Amino acid sequence: MIKGIDVSAEARFWAKVQPTGFCWEWTASKLRGYGQFGLRAGKLVRAHRFAYELLVGPIPEGLELDHLCRNRSCVNPDHLQPVTHRLNAGRRPMRSHCPNRHEFTPENTYEHAGHRYCRTCRSERGTARRAARAAA
Repeated sequence: MIKGIDVSAEARFWAKVQPTGFCWEWTASKLRGYGQFGLRAGKLVRAHRFAYELLVGPIPEGLELDHLCRNRSCVNPDHLQPVTHRLNAGRRPMRSHCPNRHEFTPENTYEHAGHRYCRTCRSERGTARRAARAAA
């Protein structure tokens, strides 16, 4: 049991978990896809961290939990792995499209300072700038 957690908090937590065939879905409050659990008055914790510490033990110092299932609302400790932030960030899947939904293909992508950019969006911005200058 987590230090200072009573049985009622544990019961409240499990009432908000819906096991599916694979993941254990958090059904209550979420922030950016991650479950939030009210531990004490005004104290919110991430639901997946609570589940991990409850069922596995403390998260090692300097590590964070990576959702191996890629489902942020999952609280199944079998789907959580303590890793460094660098490893966790490196495991994120690369986006297949830019924010304007243009596909990142080799022909439509250029890199600058370690980031990928869309050639179509760059071209459209240039066309809009030239049209604005001509209208002025």
